[in-house]
Parts: sequence; structure tokens; C-alpha cells
Amino acid sequence: MLILGIETTTKIASIAIFDSEKGIISEITLQAKINHSDTLMKAINGLFEFSGIKKEEIDKIAVGLGPGSFTGIRVGLGTAKGLAYSLKIPLVGINTLDILVQNVMKTDKTIVPLIDARKTRVYYAIYKYEGDKIKKIEDYGVEHLEKILENRNLEKIIFTGRGSVVYKELLKEKFGEKLNFTSLSNSFLRASHLAELAVDKKEDNIYELEPFYLSKSQAERMKAEKGE
Repeated sequence: MLILGIETTTKIASIAIFDSEKGIISEITLQAKINHSDTLMKAINGLFEFSGIKKEEIDKIAVGLGPGSFTGIRVGLGTAKGLAYSLKIPLVGINTLDILVQNVMKTDKTIVPLIDARKTRVYYAIYKYEGDKIKKIEDYGVEHLEKILENRNLEKIIFTGRGSVVYKELLKEKFGEKLNFTSLSNSFLRASHLAELAVDKKEDNIYELEPFYLSKSQAERMKAEKGE
């Protein structure tokens, strides 16, 4: 099975073609904010050209649903829906934090993926390995860093994700050098991880699949503050 993975929920976008039997066929990482579907489609077309695979050979499309950049989420999901509809193939949506936690190899530590939500707030969830499987033990949330880390054994935590990169020095300043982080290269979302998660996942309804925002957009917050 060939799966096209589309992950555009953060400033570093990733797209990949993944074979359920052979693994990664091709993967592109773009350190650029995806604000328009035309930009994303150019990258996707380049991915197909580079890999030598035709769009018509794809069996399933997987897309990151968020949380993350509101614009990036909408562009990625809209593009994925359009491709799935035109190619008449299944579409699967995966939570961004569930993708991000795949960066961490098997460990006995608690895994906390972080996505920057600005002003020291982060999107997060908390995971643990049970055997070879990663299990979510605390649900998705958005909170200030300090509150997330209250009453936790910090030496038993490993952080990953762009949020951990953005706030690494702040975390060290507040909590000391005992904190654990994945390497920089293992702190960003990979569409190949997304596609692999989608292999056995049941397809979503293309008309009902929605973004997973967790928090209000800046425009919505401004309207709420004005009482509109």
C-alpha cells in the first residue's frame, strides 16, 4: 500500500510517500510556512516527480489535523481532501501530537511532545511506552509550560517537538539541566511517521473530517475580548 503523508501544521512542513511493506519511498521537509495550497501542491508534485511514482498509484492519503498553525492546518487538510476526492481514495486524519511522539525511540521515560502556541503556552499530551507501543496517558491540552510541569519527576521526562526547541533555554533556566530533550533533527514532524500511523487506521469521512485546533485563533480571541 502506498500512502501520501501531508503534514503542514507547523512552520516546518513535511510530505512523504510511504510503502506499507518497504517503508519510506520519498520524503521532503520544507522550512517554510505553507500559507497557500498552490505552494503545497508544487511541493507534492515535486515529490512525485522525484520518486517516479504517479498520483494514481497512491492508495491512501494521511494528513495532520493539528493542533498547530491554523492556516497550515486548513491548507493541508483542504489539499488532502481535494486529492482524496479527485483520486477516489481513502483519507485518514491523525492528531499532530500523535505524530510527533513517534520521534522518540523506546524508553522508560514519560514522553511530552510540545508544539508552540505562543507566549510560553504549548499544545501537549503525555505518553508512555507499553511494550513496543506508545500509549497516550494524558489527553491533548493547551497550557503554560510551568503548569504542565507542576508536581512531575522532571528527570523521568523527555521532551520533543518544536515547542521544546523554542522554549529549551527557558525550561533549562527554570528547571535546571536535569531535563531531557530529543536531538534537534528528531524534534520536527515527519510525514513518513504520519503515513505509517495511517496504514491500519480506518478511513475518515471526507466530508466530516475537521481540523483539531484546541484553542481559538487570534482573530477569534480579539473578537471575544471586544465582546463581539
